[in-house]
Amino acid sequence: MPPPSDPRDYKLDLSSQVVDAASTEQAPSNVGRPFVSVHFTCCGVYTRVYRTADGAAYRGRCPRCGVGVNFRVGENGTSARFFTVH
Repeated sequence: MPPPSDPRDYKLDLSSQVVDAASTEQAPSNVGRPFVSVHFTCCGVYTRVYRTADGAAYRGRCPRCGVGVNFRVGENGTSARFFTVH
């Protein structure tokens, strides 16, 4: 039996790059905002990375060392919701 379809209308472009922690921003209220789960192997922690207000990317950082990530939203991306950052 095939897995259930995903009703979300966006996919992630995994050609993203690591970004400066200083250039990442997160809104104070994340209730109801789309997110992806990220495992930062640098510090062995998991966290949620939320979609930006304009819907163009998911930006976040490691809560311990501040390494930043930027996952762009794209038409030919992936529907995965869990990622590992080295």
